[in-house]
Amino acid sequence: MKLPIRGMAVSPCKSIGWPTNDGAGNRGVHIKTKELPGSSVGQPLLHLRRPLPVPFEVKPVRLQSPTAPKERTRSRSTALDVLRLMDSLRVPISQDMYASLLKECIDSADLVQGTQVHQHIERSLPRLELALCNRLLLMYAACGRLDVAHNLFDAMAVRDPMSWTILIVAYAENSDEEEVLKLFVQMLRRGLQATTLVFVPVLKACIHKRDFRIGEQVHGLVLKTGNDTDTSLGRSLINFYAKFGCLEGARALFNRMARPNTVAWTSLIAGYCAAGLIDEALQTCKEMGNSGTKKNHYTLSTILRACGQKGYEGQELGRQVHAEAIKLGVESDPYVQISLVSMYGKCGLLRDARKAFEMSPKKKYMVWGALLNSYMLHGHNQKAIELLYEMKNLGVEPDESAVNALREACGS
Repeated sequence: MKLPIRGMAVSPCKSIGWPTNDGAGNRGVHIKTKELPGSSVGQPLLHLRRPLPVPFEVKPVRLQSPTAPKERTRSRSTALDVLRLMDSLRVPISQDMYASLLKECIDSADLVQGTQVHQHIERSLPRLELALCNRLLLMYAACGRLDVAHNLFDAMAVRDPMSWTILIVAYAENSDEEEVLKLFVQMLRRGLQATTLVFVPVLKACIHKRDFRIGEQVHGLVLKTGNDTDTSLGRSLINFYAKFGCLEGARALFNRMARPNTVAWTSLIAGYCAAGLIDEALQTCKEMGNSGTKKNHYTLSTILRACGQKGYEGQELGRQVHAEAIKLGVESDPYVQISLVSMYGKCGLLRDARKAFEMSPKKKYMVWGALLNSYMLHGHNQKAIELLYEMKNLGVEPDESAVNALREACGS
């Protein structure tokens, strides 16, 4: 699993160590201050009394003999090559070097090497800096072992906002919105200040879980931290308020943006469409065109749905949007095709709806459904029945509710 968190910068903060067994089975943290090599400032180092969670057993790193033949197929040194070299020279490895080796494992999503680096750290370092702990956390999350990352997170006696951010973003990438919100609430209760990297996935989770209260808290934190001018946060907040039907709030945020991008415009248009404010949606569409902002496939499919909801009045604009889709080269996009068939059908242009349907290279189930609903909407029951037989011959399963509606229409 490739996560955007791989490129996340982890800044060294407080230092923490990993668990050691005191022989009595006690758990706790002893804080010491020790002068680190090359540093004139004493940094707190923590002794944790619990072994590091390792996902699986891997073969230990073996030193190669100086006379052993070199592998000619290897184009560059791996993290394990570096560990072998440093061990053969009996040179201690610094925490910064371990962090660099883990970064290579993160970039390549190499869980096996990352785990071996982790085990080497356990054997070599009794205490770890917090930055290195975060790097280990990031490695397991980026390599798809979120279970191990969470166990590692639970074993950390000291966590900074970056520790929480790594785990929250990882769960967001795995579409576990419930865990995202749970961790975010826990983070706030501990008095930690959330980073801007957390706000966007949390807002998306609020939309999926229909949690307006937490989303409002996020907006308050954005204003408090002075990040309300951030473009990505701005469009996420607009999308959040639009999804919940709070279009006045969405429009107010939109108007505060210096240069709204495609996502911001589209979110506002989609919000108006969802609320049934079609005239406002089409007016916003015209404003977007006048601003020179480039439309994408999602923008066009949203506008086409708005045109369809206008019925016969939306024909002219719908054709213009169709021409724009051809010009931008997104006519074959599945979302655009579904919206085209639906728009023409709702506007009463059934021949055009059929033409748009025929032009679809890969007819998805929703495209069939859009044409079927178009026929039924205008009472063309015979054509709808013929389409059902066509679907059956091609192995496309029709929607049961549509079939029942057609039966009722034919029966009447």
